[in-house]
Amino acid sequence: MTGILYIVPTPIGNLADITLRAIEVLRAVPLIAAEDTRTSRRLLEHHGIATPMTSYHDFSSPAALDRLTSHLAAGSDLALISDAGTPGINDPSYRLVNGAIALGIPVVPLPGATSIIPALVGSGLPTDRFSFLGFVPRKKGRQTFLAELVERPETSIFLESPHRLPDTLAALAASIPDRRLCVARELSKLHEEFLRLSTLEMRDHFNANPVRGEFVLLLEGKALASKRQQAAEAEANRDPRGRMPL
Repeated sequence: MTGILYIVPTPIGNLADITLRAIEVLRAVPLIAAEDTRTSRRLLEHHGIATPMTSYHDFSSPAALDRLTSHLAAGSDLALISDAGTPGINDPSYRLVNGAIALGIPVVPLPGATSIIPALVGSGLPTDRFSFLGFVPRKKGRQTFLAELVERPETSIFLESPHRLPDTLAALAASIPDRRLCVARELSKLHEEFLRLSTLEMRDHFNANPVRGEFVLLLEGKALASKRQQAAEAEANRDPRGRMPL
């Protein structure tokens, strides 16, 4: 009988944002695979968890993956955690998940912390249909990414690093200056902030203020933006007496 691979979300900032079930699993398993053991140690110590850890990250060798799947195949459970949030979102965890599935090892994902959903529900943008696009590419594919982004009909969620944020905002402001954009900064932390402006206003804001923290960006979909524009044009053309002009 094989072990179970548990996918365990961890807090994205506030150490209290972890479920009771996650704590139980992290205490019960014989081994935790962590993206950065130094970062995760603070979380484990805070919650009194003494389970041994091993490192598993972007640059881990195929041998490291083999060791973890062998651990599971031998009948021992394993908990997989990332530095923050849900493993498998913008980290290499999917390789371990695929390896476990290929060997018939049960994979049990726990619900929990993520930056994507809090950013979405706090943005004020439509939540019925959305896409998560990960990080904006650094160089190769960057222009294509941004060109496709502005054409998407639904709310788009994406990530950007602080030092590249001004360039990304400048590109969006140049092509769609009136499109609504939300920047969710430092979610669940002391200086959490939601900025809800047009792309042009957002560019000007960050040109005038320091770019600090971790960001989730949410762009209004083209479909809603077009409806807003049509409504604004209709209102502008409306007869003051309440009749539409002929």
